[in-house]
Amino acid sequence: MSIAPLILALSGCSKVSGLGFQENLTSVNDVSLPLWQGAWIAAGIVGVFTAGLIIWSAIFHRAKGSEFPKQTQYHIPVEIAYTLIPLVIVAVLFAYTARDESRITDKSTTQVMHDISVNGIQWSWQFAYPEAGTQAIVTGTPEQPPTLYMPLGERVRFTLESSDVVHGFWIPAFMIQIQNLPGVTNYLEFTAKKLGTYPGRCNILCGRDHSRMLFNVKVVTPAEYQSYLTQLKAATS
Repeated sequence: MSIAPLILALSGCSKVSGLGFQENLTSVNDVSLPLWQGAWIAAGIVGVFTAGLIIWSAIFHRAKGSEFPKQTQYHIPVEIAYTLIPLVIVAVLFAYTARDESRITDKSTTQVMHDISVNGIQWSWQFAYPEAGTQAIVTGTPEQPPTLYMPLGERVRFTLESSDVVHGFWIPAFMIQIQNLPGVTNYLEFTAKKLGTYPGRCNILCGRDHSRMLFNVKVVTPAEYQSYLTQLKAATS
């Protein structure tokens, strides 16, 4: 019997699946994807262990005759174990989550290459490009979702605000979500690493047309991005 299929199967497992997400899309993915994979691995281990205990109990501790089994009021080592183990798991996941969240949301100590403002409105988005002038604002509608342009390989700082209620700036493929809060300014910085168009949406229930509060993110080459800024500047001059 050939063992080639087995070798191929094992070699395919040498790299952890993205579990629904692509690798190397943005600098945020580089941070959040390993956390996502690690959480699923931890959940899988706990699930397999728990299922094993259930099956073991069902097989080896099933009823044996009519004799009433010995009753045990408590078992201190077991109770300590099933209290401490979940606490350790939660503490480890919390520590990694807090670390990665800080890395994602920290403002860069060096000057970013581009600034874009993202304003949430009921029920669409406004994208402002200060490099093209104070009037370079793209406003979408539920019928015509706007497109957010980003340059490939160049760090962008987003300034996020809201004109009315709480909205959620969410780009699923980038593993990014941050809230647009009225009266509060949030910031997000990242670098896009692959050309393409990616859907975005609001993920905070914000009113009647929340489900239509959509947008697209288009990652283009730096030259194409500068050309887009030039077009915006000419349109507002």
